[in-house]
Amino acid sequence: MADSNILCKPSRLAALGLAIAGLVAVAPPCLNAASSTSKSQESLEAISSNRDSSQIELASEWGLTLEDWSRYQAVMKGPRGIYSPGLDPLTTLGIEATSAEDRRRYAELQVKAERQRVEKELAYQQAYDQAFKRLYPDEKIIQLSASPASPMISSPRALKSDGRLAIFVQDNCMACVTRIQNLQAQNQPFDLYFVGSQGNDEMIRRWAVLARIEPTRVLSRAITLNHDAGRWQGLGLGGELPAVVREVDGQWQRQ
Repeated sequence: MADSNILCKPSRLAALGLAIAGLVAVAPPCLNAASSTSKSQESLEAISSNRDSSQIELASEWGLTLEDWSRYQAVMKGPRGIYSPGLDPLTTLGIEATSAEDRRRYAELQVKAERQRVEKELAYQQAYDQAFKRLYPDEKIIQLSASPASPMISSPRALKSDGRLAIFVQDNCMACVTRIQNLQAQNQPFDLYFVGSQGNDEMIRRWAVLARIEPTRVLSRAITLNHDAGRWQGLGLGGELPAVVREVDGQWQRQ
């Protein structure tokens, strides 16, 4: 019986062995948790690093610092983002600048950026015009509503209104391009009058393409393209271009 009891009861040494084995068995989950936490931290750091790199790249494209870019994002989350959704960073920061020095810096950056953009677009436009002429030599990219020799141009220069807007623009005027694009985005019909065209149809066509005027809207006459032929001066409203005007109670007024 004594031998049987010895066989049935585990020795202290065996118990100690089981305890050690238990510790070994429990240890790996703890190590796995620590390893998982470390990997999560590394993953978060990698995401943060990639985000920072992306933000720095976006800021540099506009000539801005990361601090400038962060402010732009913060500003667009406020009222400015509601008033002017999609407004570019330089214009946004310039409008919301808190000092004359910052306002001047953003203005200079925007002038440089706009110059580069226009140069690229004009270069591409020339290539586009050449390709269009090669492929469709007998067609016009954008058809003007009337030529300088037509009765509409040679007749009295007073505007005729049917409730539509009339907008007067000129060459080398980025504000004119912006205003045209805004009117198109609003699906607003209008008659465009190009001041200083001197009867040059191609000048208006090139400008219309640069301003991204939709040819389908010109064909449907939702938008008409016209030579100014002295109309703007005849209105006597004064002020800089662009000028959006509408007839109200028989009088043309800037809008």
